[in-house]
Amino acid sequence: MSGHSKWSQIKRQKGVTDAKRGQVFTRLGREIAVAARDGADPTANSRLRLAIQRARDANMPMDTVERAIKRGSGHGEGAEYHEMSYEGYGPGGVAVLVEVLTDNRNRTAAEVRSAFSKSGGNLGESGSVRWLFDPKGVLTLDLDRRDPDEVAMQAIDAGADDFELMDSGIEIYTEPGRVEEVRSTLEANGIPVLSSETSMIPKTAVELDEKTAEQAMRLIDRLEELDDVQQVHSNFDVSDEVAASLSA
Repeated sequence: MSGHSKWSQIKRQKGVTDAKRGQVFTRLGREIAVAARDGADPTANSRLRLAIQRARDANMPMDTVERAIKRGSGHGEGAEYHEMSYEGYGPGGVAVLVEVLTDNRNRTAAEVRSAFSKSGGNLGESGSVRWLFDPKGVLTLDLDRRDPDEVAMQAIDAGADDFELMDSGIEIYTEPGRVEEVRSTLEANGIPVLSSETSMIPKTAVELDEKTAEQAMRLIDRLEELDDVQQVHSNFDVSDEVAASLSA
């Protein structure tokens, strides 16, 4: 799982992950609206509960959240979004999985294809890289001067499967359906949870040198800048030395 964390750390340190607040709220609003199709009551809709929690973690105004719920449940105006994914390969042969919510499939397909071609990658067939990833719940914790090993053990006791230390905290991995349970237990024990989400974690990683890693990150940045893209997953990894260079 180191590829996921190294990439996450690099992007946080460079300050480019979700840099545009408006874009974050737009993506969260779409996620909430789509989740609300299965019911506007979060107590009976686990996907909607998780989407609302992500919105709270991002300090999204509750009136914006409520509008998104109304839109998704058919009580408000707005475009109808379709869930889709694109799979392909980036520089160095790394796998790239792109999840989108779009109201115009042709536009999104063209934009995603262009991002791949401009960055030395290429789109693949459906199923070409998805098998390289496992769906997981991912929780980012604030150590807040706590002993990392102790926090990790508490997370495991709460139901987590694995963990990974980061420069400024710790990432916890769970089964997708246990995210809320693990989060509630950790918070009840006084451990701050900075964020929680479901994600696609690579089963194996491809280590890249500095030049190729820069090219791979350029592809991911281009994809994340697209309005219709919700999440981008990749299986690239880098050494500690390369990670330090890319973070500079």
